[in-house]
Order: sequence, then C-alpha cells, then structure tokens
Amino acid sequence: MWLHRLNTRIVTEVGNALADHFVAAVSGSEAGGHPREKRKTIQAFLARVDREAMPLKLGMFRRAKLASAFKSRLLNGGVESELANELTRMLLLRLTVNEVRDETPPVAEERTEVAPEREARPEAGVSVRSLLARADAATANGDHEEVAASYEQLLRLKPRHLLARNNLGVAYWKLGRYHEAAEQFRRAAGIQSTYPDAQFNYGTMLRLTGRLVEAELPLRRAVKLNPKHVEAQVSLGLTLVFLGRLREAVECLEKALKLAPNHPGAVVGLGKIASLEGRFDDAETQYRRALAVDANMPTAWAGLVQLRRVTAADGDWLKGAEKIASSGIAPTEEADLRFAIGKYCDDNGEFERAFQSFKRGNDILKLTADRYDPGARKRFVDDMISTYTRSALAMPEAGASNSTRPVFVVGMMRSGTTLVEQIISSHPSAHGAGELPFWAHAFAKHESAVRHDVPDAELRKILAEGYSKTLERCSAKALRVSDKSNVNSDLLGIIHSVFPRASILYVRRDPIDTCLSCYFNQLSSAQNFTFDLADLAHYYREHQRLMDHWRSVLPAGVMMEVPYAELVDNQEKWTRKILDFIGLEWDERCLEYHTAERAVLTASFWQVRQRLYKGSVGRWRRYEKFIGPLRGLRDLA
Repeated sequence: MWLHRLNTRIVTEVGNALADHFVAAVSGSEAGGHPREKRKTIQAFLARVDREAMPLKLGMFRRAKLASAFKSRLLNGGVESELANELTRMLLLRLTVNEVRDETPPVAEERTEVAPEREARPEAGVSVRSLLARADAATANGDHEEVAASYEQLLRLKPRHLLARNNLGVAYWKLGRYHEAAEQFRRAAGIQSTYPDAQFNYGTMLRLTGRLVEAELPLRRAVKLNPKHVEAQVSLGLTLVFLGRLREAVECLEKALKLAPNHPGAVVGLGKIASLEGRFDDAETQYRRALAVDANMPTAWAGLVQLRRVTAADGDWLKGAEKIASSGIAPTEEADLRFAIGKYCDDNGEFERAFQSFKRGNDILKLTADRYDPGARKRFVDDMISTYTRSALAMPEAGASNSTRPVFVVGMMRSGTTLVEQIISSHPSAHGAGELPFWAHAFAKHESAVRHDVPDAELRKILAEGYSKTLERCSAKALRVSDKSNVNSDLLGIIHSVFPRASILYVRRDPIDTCLSCYFNQLSSAQNFTFDLADLAHYYREHQRLMDHWRSVLPAGVMMEVPYAELVDNQEKWTRKILDFIGLEWDERCLEYHTAERAVLTASFWQVRQRLYKGSVGRWRRYEKFIGPLRGLRDLA
C-alpha cells in the first residue's frame, strides 16, 4: 500500500494504454471537431476506465502514478494540453468515486468528532467529490501541501471520512510531519477498527518513529483482518527484526513472499536479517535481488555499503545513491541513503562530505523523534543519585537474588559494549543475550516505586524472579548470561539492589569518539539525543555524572571498568581480565570472537565480525572542525 515501493509497471502500462486508445479514437473520427462525436469518444474513454483501471482498486499514490503516465502519453500523442488536463481530471475523479464506493468499509453511525453545527456548514463552492478530485490532482503533481490542505478541508465537512483521514496521514508523512501522520492513522483506525489498511498504516508509522513495541499490535490486527495483506506482513516482519525476534520475523517475511514472490520489501528484510547474523554474502544477494525488482529502492541501495568497507572503485554506487536521494523520495528513505553516503565518504577519506551527509540524515531523523529534554534528563540523574546512595546499596536486602549468572555490560552506545559482549559470548560457558528490554520495562512499570526509593523486598523478589526467567529463556545451560542493553547504565542502583552478586562491566571509550559514532550511525528515534551534537554533548555529560556516582557507591568488586582503547591495544590482557572478573576460566576461543555464530542486533553488526583494529581510536580528529559542541567533552576523557 502507501509505504510500499511497488513495481509500478502495470499501473504505468494501464495509463499508457488508456491514453493510446483515446489518441487512436480521436485520430480515427470526427471527435476533434464535432461536439457529439467528442462526447461519444469521452464516454467510450470513461467506459474503458471502468473496465481496465477500476478493477485495480488503486490507492492514492498509485492513482497518481497512473494519471501521470496517462497525461504524459496524451501530450506525447499530440493531444492539446487543455484537453489532456481535463481528461486527467476526469480519470482521477472516476477512480476516486470508485474508491469511495467500493473500497471504503461500512462505518457505523457514531457521534461526530466535531460540533454538529460545524459539520452542517460546508464551505462555499466545495463538495466532498471536488475536494477528493483536488487532492488527487495535487498528488499527481507531487504537491503534498495542497494534498494535506484538501483533506483538511474535506474533514471539516465530514470528520469521519475514513479515506480522507487515512490519506491526510499519508500527506503528513510525505511532508515529514511524522507525529501528526501517526495521529491521523490512529484516528482512521478508530473510525473503523476492522479496516486493515488503517491498522497497517498506524502500525507502520509507529515503527518508523521508533515506537516498536506499540507498532506490533496494530500490524498484527491488520494481518488478522486480511491474511493476504502483503504490506502488513512485511511491516510486521521488519518490526520484529528491530525487536530482535528474528525467527518470527523470517516467518512473516516468508509468508509475504508466498503471496508476492520477489516482493522487494520482504527481500530487503531477509537481507537485513542475514547481515545481523553475519551472513554478508547472503545479505548482498538479497539486496541485489530486491534491486532487480526496483532498481532505485533506497533501503536496498543503502544496505549494500553496510556490508563491507567500500573504496573509490565503488564510485558508481555513490552516483546512484546521490541521484536516488535527490529524487524526491520519502524523508525516511532519504535518511537511509544519507547515512550510507556518509559511510562511503568516510571509508574513502572524504571527511567534509561525509559529515554533511551524516548531518542531513540526522536532521531528517530528528523529525521522527520527540524533542530531547535536557531538563528531564538532568532530573532523572539527580533522582538516581539522591536515591541510590552508598548506604542504600551497601548490604543485600530481603528478596534479592544470590545468582551470579547475570553479567551486565554497560556504557554509552557505540562505546564498545557490543565488542565486549561478543568476547564473552565466545566462551563455551557463556551466552550473549544482547539488549534485553527487561529493566527498561520494569522501570517504566514501577517508576513510582523505584525512582525515589529503593525497591522493597516484595518488588525485589518479583524483579529477581522475572529476570531469572528471562535469562533462562535465553539460555538454560550457560553459567553466565550477558545483557548489554545501554539503558541499564541508568539503572545500576535498581539492578544491584535486586542482583547484588551480578557482575557489571563498564566499557568506556573516548567521549568524542563515542558521541561521533552515535551521530554517524542511523539509530532509532527512541535515541532522540543522538540526532543533534549539542544534545549528544549534554546527554554524555549526564551519563558520565551518573556513571561516576555508580563507581563511588557500588560495593568494591561489583563493577570493573574496561577502557576501549586499552582493549583494542592489548586484546588478550583485557580478555583475561574480563573472564576472570566474571568468574570464567580462560578460553582461547574468546580471542576469535569475530568468528562466533550469533546474531548481533546493533549498529556494530559488521565491526564485531572483524578482527580488532585501532582505526576507530581518535577518529574524531578527522572531523575536529565540524564537531562544535563535542569539543567540550575533552575534559571528560
């Protein structure tokens, strides 16, 4: 549907065929001059639209594609521009009326969303039909501001017009107004909960704005309402990929491919999974398979350069990427390419161009995220420091677990936590669980009980049992199970009060290198502080303030700091220290961490498949003249 980059060959061919028939009819009759003959020709044209275009049941953007092809063919066939415009308007109106009549599910009569007198006063000279036609014409011209204005006006006349509500969401999405788009899709789903497209659109927009957990339910509803809804299957599959549930994701994507073989979105999803699992050749095969269907698919094009270090010999890729990125694609798709172009330029030493590409990508992603709130972040850190004091954490309390299984690998994202976990997970007695959401969810659920007070005995027991079951599901046999969720850095006081014998490894990297790596990677909208250098600098200072507190109040022997630069410089020395600290015997396999067969669900999925290299230490110096607010972090190094 609206977010799927369909192969539009059939739609274009139908538009061309309609135009060719009309041109042939005009040239073979008196239609060009006699009004009666002209009416007959137009009636025959509309009858052909009913036969050949209406059965396609086109959505808004595919209607626009058909109309664009139709109009271009008419003009190329010598039809006067005024007549071509009139015929295109007729075509769009015909298809719109068909959509309203045939595709809109019945809506139960309910109380309107606005005052009755507001709805009873239509604006002079307008009707629902004329506004639909105006919106379609604007869509054909790529004028999304006019599309939005038309649907906004229509919804003042009919607030519960399902398709107008849905299509207004599409227009907002095209304009980069993501949160407003999500709200329109939510309201469309509320108008008719059994309409699968509304559920699909809402769930997909939640995914694009980083609200992954929320996205799953409406997408599952869409699939349940229409098991043949390919786009919903694909969107659900991609959501599950980002949630780390790869097996379920593969099932969804394979179902989509049974319905639509070579569906490019599903194929790209399988490519993404292959890359996370370290099967880079398979990933490239899938991306190229998608490009064979849609040669300009941004996500497939971008995915190719994430699989290896590129060189100047890949210049054709860069030319293609720049052309696609500048072609008016959706903002989130452009962001995919801007980060990929940034990587290409960084790999090839074009640092100014790389930085500008990364900046453009982050500026786009900033539109999808809630604004970072420095005050809220500071208040949270203040609360953790005042609540979880040395005395509060000195002694294990009732309800706490004696387990030594958990190993918490913490630190800022992009600081080396994935590398440390990969080393641990290479040990035969350990299991790397990745980024478990348990503690983030626990804090959200019990914030009132744990933000200003240490968990009581009952809550400690609940959390201990719940987390132990989570680790058991990850691995029933491993002596140690690592959890590298970065948000755990914020919650070490809570975690230690529940698991006082757990090991904590704090990975610390140069602060500017860390922040710049965040800025140079396409992270989730949930990490809203990573899209702006000033926000990054503020967040890092608060992160460091809290980590300094944990170091000062946690009992001796609970947390060990792992300096990233020293680990890179002397891998064996620090690998031995890490294993000794978490209570595991030495094993040579931990030095070959890059060969471990496991999925890595972070932006480091490629780096941790390589041997240790020192090129990322001091990387920020190549970008020193661009980094502005980050320079002030040197005092924290």
